Amino acid sequence: MTEVLSLLPGWSCSPTALQPLADCLRPALEVRLEALPLSANPANWLDELDERLPRGGWLGGWSLGGMLAAQLAARRGGDCPGLVTVASNACFSSREDWPEAMPLATFEAFRESFQQDPAGTLKRFTVLCSRGGSAPRQSAQRLQALQHGWSPEALAAGLCLLAELDGRDALRQYAGPQLHLFGADDALVPQGGAASLQALLPQAQIEMIAAGHALPLETPELLSERIRAFILAETKRQRALGVRP
Repeated sequence: MTEVLSLLPGWSCSPTALQPLADCLRPALEVRLEALPLSANPANWLDELDERLPRGGWLGGWSLGGMLAAQLAARRGGDCPGLVTVASNACFSSREDWPEAMPLATFEAFRESFQQDPAGTLKRFTVLCSRGGSAPRQSAQRLQALQHGWSPEALAAGLCLLAELDGRDALRQYAGPQLHLFGADDALVPQGGAASLQALLPQAQIEMIAAGHALPLETPELLSERIRAFILAETKRQRALGVRP
């Protein structure tokens, strides 16, 4: 039976941003690209995803999508055989007990900039996502082309989640296998976030890849190798233990 992996994109991006990665993962895995909710109420996002994403399959996501996938995995428990995140910190903005994240003042300035100039801020965001990659200008242009279908209200709701989500409890609570992949030159998630996450989750597999924040666009082949190997190995282990049919 082919394993199912539902993937969620990052803030402001359509699921098409994950298409290169999905193409590399198939046919070894059945990949479902899912959109983030477009509700202006961030409190509804997780419930909507829980209703829409298939149960019994792996959950994964990029950046904000990974943070939401972690929340959903913790909620579903045994109904989720595993979790994969890409460039996704436990907390996107820094806290006193989680400093390895975007400085709070920087994030608040970004939110204020979005309120005053949404289009310009979105463009600057794609530049930040692409920084550190092998072809940053090309990646930024591709990301800009994939920023569609969002209302300003939904984008603001996504920023609210980036500000408020603290995934540490969910990640600790979820008992299934976890793979967390980070970009070594990520301009949005500090390298220290990976080390802090490893300390938080000693049993999780955490790897650094030479790329920026836009790993799914920059290095889909390498990313897919890591994800495919992890999922297939964990599936084999679970079946050998009789955990799954």
